[in-house]
Amino acid sequence: MTLMTRTGPAGRWLVLLSVCLAAMTMPLSFTGPAVALSRIAADLGGSPLALNWVTNAFMLTFGAGLMAAGALADNHGRKRIFLAGLATYLLAALGCTLAPGIVWFDMFRALQGIGGAAAFAGGASALAQEFDGQSRLRAFSFLGTSFGIGLAFGPVASGLLIGAFGWRSIFLLVAALGVAAAALGLRTIAESRDPDATGLDWAGAGTFTIALSALTYGVLQAPQSGWANPFVIALLGVAGVFFAAFVIVERRVRRPMLDLTLFRFPRFVGVQFLAPAPAYAFVVLLVLLPIRFIGIEGMSEIKAGQLMICLSGPLLILPLLAGQAARRIAPATICGAGLLVAAAGLVWLSRVPAVDGALVAPLVLIGIGIALPWGLMDGLAVSVVPKERAGMAVGIFNTTRVASEGVALAIVMAALSGFTATQLGAQGLASPGEAAAAAQLLATGNISETVQHLHLADATALVQAYETAFDRLLIVLATITVLTAIVVFLGLRRGSASEQDVAPVPACQEG
Repeated sequence: MTLMTRTGPAGRWLVLLSVCLAAMTMPLSFTGPAVALSRIAADLGGSPLALNWVTNAFMLTFGAGLMAAGALADNHGRKRIFLAGLATYLLAALGCTLAPGIVWFDMFRALQGIGGAAAFAGGASALAQEFDGQSRLRAFSFLGTSFGIGLAFGPVASGLLIGAFGWRSIFLLVAALGVAAAALGLRTIAESRDPDATGLDWAGAGTFTIALSALTYGVLQAPQSGWANPFVIALLGVAGVFFAAFVIVERRVRRPMLDLTLFRFPRFVGVQFLAPAPAYAFVVLLVLLPIRFIGIEGMSEIKAGQLMICLSGPLLILPLLAGQAARRIAPATICGAGLLVAAAGLVWLSRVPAVDGALVAPLVLIGIGIALPWGLMDGLAVSVVPKERAGMAVGIFNTTRVASEGVALAIVMAALSGFTATQLGAQGLASPGEAAAAAQLLATGNISETVQHLHLADATALVQAYETAFDRLLIVLATITVLTAIVVFLGLRRGSASEQDVAPVPACQEG
């Protein structure tokens, strides 16, 4: 049992509304700064590396903090961690509006990620206490839809806000939504915690957070410094040492932050494979496409936001439909088929010109493909552990997901820079020494400075080189997505065909 005073039927849906409001701000915090990147750069300055950290700082701390936040929620109270995280999150958002320079801005973004991790882990684990069985699956489908709302309307809302009030208004909107979520949660969420908790596994939390932070930082730094750079090698080495230490610690403590015995259950393993699935087919596009549309193709922020709705709009409806379909269709089939559809959309996108009418259909197809597993992921994550350890399940799953997204973004940005540098050299636009630096500038959408850097008459040839590199990247992403679909299908299918898992939800059974 979980220690809590459970709310009534009506109160449960208010709890869901509070958590969904908070969840809605997370993708807005991710996509909004990508749309505003050129405005932020013009206002606060900063090198390409510093501007990359506008997104990376949030992802690093959000991903590294989720598992510890989930453990804190189980130990010290889910409502308490949810509200403390929201307070940190919205104060950091306000700090972003007051930042005097890009370094301060990136620091507030890192703090915002910490608060977001606590709010999400606390809220999702509190939600798992309020709902059971089919109602839990529906509740988490609503949570997925809330992310879809933030993803669908985040870019266009950001574009409208930037045009009317400037880029700082994005963070004011995030803060306002955070205040509403906190006010509702304060009144409706019943406090709960794991009655068997013996305190936070500080050794496990510390070793894991250091390991994941070092790994993510190393992968993010590598495109700028090179994989052979001593600092990058040192970071990756530190990550390996602390990951090994984490496993040793978790095997020895009585109440570990990560129960390693869960990896005996095939469905649990399958869910962890599902976590990074959207990273290469969808999440990286949320950052790359606004940069391309605005910085390279010269679209307005509003036009770019409208196109991004085509990509993320399906997440408004399809996660709920996928949750209903899971009653009759195996989750393995839904998730695997969705990823294959997304891969087809990526290939299609690589074959069309960057004009409004041609882009719409492939973007919608990618969104449809990702929306199918999106509505099942969080529900599957909490269905494979005992209810009182829901915070741990949320932390593990979303740590895997967000860390994978951070690593994917770093790898994809590095690949795009490499493909672009190759194209610049092949077209005679830059010498080998100039190509790498020019490609880094183009990767942040700074085409005017690239023209000056290479002493070109106009940007036409640069745009063509970038588009060719981007199309090649899309084929690579499609290939990765197909391979991921196969692994996810086999993992979830095998899990369903074997013995019953820890705490299965009927809708999540195969058949």
